[in-house]
Amino acid sequence: MDLEGWHDLFVASAGAAAALAGLIIVAMSVNIKQIIAITSMPSRAGSSIAALVLIVVVSVGALIPIQAAWMLGLESLVFGLIALAFAADSTMRLVQESTGTPIGEYRRPLSNLLVNGLMSVVQVLPFIVGGVVLIVGGGPDAGLSWIAAGILLVFIGAVVNAWVMLVEILR
Repeated sequence: MDLEGWHDLFVASAGAAAALAGLIIVAMSVNIKQIIAITSMPSRAGSSIAALVLIVVVSVGALIPIQAAWMLGLESLVFGLIALAFAADSTMRLVQESTGTPIGEYRRPLSNLLVNGLMSVVQVLPFIVGGVVLIVGGGPDAGLSWIAAGILLVFIGAVVNAWVMLVEILR
């Protein structure tokens, strides 16, 4: 697969995703007491880390010189589904908190549920779509464009989650 036009994106994405995953882990260690006190927060952090690991895996996979497009598609699909499972778990915990299920004292407004829950799911869907496109031979640029969109969405979500775990959680 010819990645000449995509090489720099995948190199930068792998490094940035690894750094952001580290930031979230540091944020968790700094504010672990507050994070553990909110039932949905550990799963939110886990979902964010899983999505960032998804970027690292797909980006490194894309940089393998002899990798076939369908194989990269399979990697994106499989690891995208794993990240989606983390996101679904996080979203279900947010729903439980928001609907008043007795899970501690903290209750999140419904608007936060929609933004946080849906974003964690939506951000990994382009990896799954891109993976399927690459597997069925829909063209490398089409599949990689979907994956690039997922990379951008995950970065946005990860920065928001890092901010929440470093700053907002202390309010």
